[in-house]
Order: sequence, then structure tokens, then C-alpha cells
Amino acid sequence: MLGEDQEPGSYYVGVDVGTGSVRAALVDQKGILLAFADQPIYKWEPQFNHHEQSSEDIWTACCVVTKKVVQGIDLNQIRGLGFDATCSLVVLDKQFHPLPVNFEGDSHRNIIMWLDHRAVSQVHRINKTKHSVLQYVGGVMSVEMQAPKLLWLKENLRETCWDKAGHFFDLPDFLSWKATGVTARSLCSLVCKWTYSAERGWDDSFWKMIGLEDFVADNYSKIGNQVLPPGASLGNGLTPEAAKDLGLPAGIAVAASLIDAHAGGLGVIGADVRGHGLACEGQPVTSRLAVICGTSSCHMGIDHMVQGHAAFPELQAKATARCQSVYAYLNSHLDLIKKAQPVGFLTVDLHVWPDFHGNRSPLADLTLKGMVTGLKLSQDLDDLAILYLATVQAIAFGTRLIIEAMQGAGHSISTLFLCGGLSKNPLFVQMHADITGMPVVLSQEVESVLVGAAILGACASGDFASVQEAMARMSKVGKVVFPRLEDKRYYDKKYQVFLKLVEHQKEYAAIMKGD
Repeated sequence: MLGEDQEPGSYYVGVDVGTGSVRAALVDQKGILLAFADQPIYKWEPQFNHHEQSSEDIWTACCVVTKKVVQGIDLNQIRGLGFDATCSLVVLDKQFHPLPVNFEGDSHRNIIMWLDHRAVSQVHRINKTKHSVLQYVGGVMSVEMQAPKLLWLKENLRETCWDKAGHFFDLPDFLSWKATGVTARSLCSLVCKWTYSAERGWDDSFWKMIGLEDFVADNYSKIGNQVLPPGASLGNGLTPEAAKDLGLPAGIAVAASLIDAHAGGLGVIGADVRGHGLACEGQPVTSRLAVICGTSSCHMGIDHMVQGHAAFPELQAKATARCQSVYAYLNSHLDLIKKAQPVGFLTVDLHVWPDFHGNRSPLADLTLKGMVTGLKLSQDLDDLAILYLATVQAIAFGTRLIIEAMQGAGHSISTLFLCGGLSKNPLFVQMHADITGMPVVLSQEVESVLVGAAILGACASGDFASVQEAMARMSKVGKVVFPRLEDKRYYDKKYQVFLKLVEHQKEYAAIMKGD
């Protein structure tokens, strides 16, 4: 609802489909969130490494949250709608009905989720081709991208799915189609997950080489032959049917979508940084790196380490008694046990490699596992807190590894812009500053992903001349966290150990495979 000092004006709705929930926000022209709602979505795991969702369930959740955020608002003031989502694969038949992506033949479950790792043999075969399009995705394709999943469907569900399929959508593009009836794909989805080139388009030889020549034969109609930049206005806007579902006016502008992490970047990276003493001031936006701290990068690994520890029930009880999250409690507990030294020094002999589900960036190695060295016999709350700290540091070292890979490829990065759930955790933020040696900018609006989705809608509405103009107006700096440079030598040494861990893991694998 509008505050008393809030002038009525133009509003935009952003919808963000994450791994476990759909969230929506009503955002004004200054990038301020006026209303927020969320709704859980179902996930199925019929067997190990198979993760599925339902596009019908997700659309229903989108409708629930959107109706909530526009309650009490003059609908005529809503100018645009933007979607972002995880890069999961949605499969529909020629009449746009769901098709099963599972052996059970359950067509309700028609989405292979982003974190699904069923296509291991397919991705190995694709990478062995060493096709030139692999250079677009870092030289090696991840099992989480779409080509291996498509090949898996062709080889495993030929009759029930592949032969009947009319449309394969990235989830963000499915949502914009559902809203407008336009099957155009976002450049973001296709470039990041499908090997599309902004300059050259699709590469026929790649799809033929990996056994998916079907797409070439029908001019890529099943995976997208109309491609638009994110924020471009789609068709005639919101269809009457979708408008009724969502509780929004028919005809409002709907934008070409973004992958969820990219929407977070859009919501934070374009902020005006003048007056904060940052090296990126006056520099191209390419000197800034957006770090979206959501499910895939952080939560799963940290949750896994903390919840599996013997002291977790004690931690839960104490955090509940204080009305705190377990992580806020752990942060305060670390301050109690650090004594005179900086808190980060508590992990001097405890080191973690955090790839419990393989590595996506920058190594794209799904065989990598998690590692911990320095465990003791004691398993009390102190030990849990220090293991949590070491895991947070490991994720920050992973960010440093990605930055170094980008710099090795010619990028020049000076400042990090953090958003997502863990950007609310001050320990996580400080460790990223200390370990990368770079200042960390936090957005004034914590829900940067939703602001990013709303920026798409604002751009599609024509209220701003460009995405860049909308970013500058709607994203604002909240706080800057600077690195503790006096701790640099310590973190440089820990980073050397971090790199040794993966080097040793590969050596162990080679030994076990040897004669």
C-alpha cells in the first residue's frame, strides 16, 4: 500500500521464480518496493540427481503473488511487467500442453530443473566434440545447461516426450510466452544456456554434431528463432486471459525476460556510486561484478554443512530462544570465541572446498566433490560455528577464483555488487570483501532481483529510453563494505590452500583411475 508521502505515479510489477518459491513485488519509478508476496512451489526428485517441477504449478503461483501485490492499487497506474526465473527447461507439445520429462509419464512434471544432473554421459560426449561454440560457455559445457538435457530427452524419452514436443522453453521465456502468447526468446537465456551467439545466431554444425539435427531441420522453431534483448516489449502486451489470471490490466507492456541471477545484476549493478570513493566511479559498467548470493551459489552448501553437524539441534534451540536465524546466532557466537584476533583467523587450520554438487563456474567440472581438512574429535557449538565460517570463506574463495578467470580473459574488475539472500548476512559480505580485496556495494533495496524484474517491465513500458537509464534511476547504493587490507596476507595463504584442495582432489581421482 502507498505511504502518505508517496505520490501516485507509474508502477511496475516484477515476478521472480526461484528454486523453491515465486516472489512478486510492486515497484515505483525510483526502484522502491511498495508491496511484496511469495508462494512456495513444488519440487520432485523421482530419483537421485533428477529434479523436476511443473509449469502449471509455477504459473498458478505467479498468479497468486501478483494478485496480492496489486491489492488496493489503481490498476491503471501499472505500466509494465517483467519476469525472471531459474534457467530450468520447460517442455510442451505442439498445442502448448505439458509433456513428461520423467520415466513415470507424469506430464504434470514437465520441467527439468536447473540443478538436475541426469545428463552426465550426454555432457561428456558434447564436451569431447570440442566444438567452437563451447568457447561461448567457458570452454566446457556444464551438465546444468540445456543441450545435454535435450539430448537426454531424445535418448531416454523418445516416444513419451521427444517425438511429441513442439516447444522447449527456458523457464523465463515460458513465463513471458504465457503472459503474451509470443514465443520469442530472450537473448539472455539463449546465450547463457543454449550456445546461441548474439553475433552469429545458432550454429547448425553444433546441433548436427551432437545428434540434435532435428532443430536445424525446422529452423529452430522448437527452441527459438525470434530472439529479443531483455526489456524489449513483447507483442501487444498482456493477453486478456493472462491479465485475468494475474489480476492485471490487459495490454500492459510485458518485457523479454532474464535468468534470475541476471535480474539481480540488473537491479544492483547500475547504481550511481558517486561520493562513495569507489574505483568503478566514472568507469565502464564492465568494471563492476554482480554477485547474486542465492540458492545455487551459497545456501545449499552452507545449509548442508550446518544442518548435518552434531551440534545443529543445540544451535536451533538457542537461535529460536533468541528469535534469531541460525546464521545470525552463529555470527554472534563467532564474535564470542574469536578473542583478540580477527574472526576470519579462526579457520587457520580448517579448510573447505565447497563443490558438493560439482563446479559450474569457472571449472564446469561436475565430478568435483566437497572437501574438508582439519576436522577434530570435538563436535560442539564452537566447532559448528568455525565450520560454518570456513564454508562461508570457501564460497568467497570460489568468487575470487571466478574473478581471476575473468581477469585472465581480459576483464578488469574493481568492485563487487552483492544481492540475494546472503547479502543480508554481514559475515558473508565482509568475507567477500576481505578475500577478494575489493569493496562490496550493497543495494539500498535488498530485493534486488525483484527490482531487476521490475526494471524490465519499466523498460518495456517505454517510460525509460533504455535499460541503462532505468537501472540508473531505479537501483541505489545502500552501503559499501571495504576490505580489511591488514588481513590480506592471511587470506592469500588460505587461497593457496583452497587451490591445492582441488589440485589434490584431481590427483586422487587420477590415482584411483590408474592401473
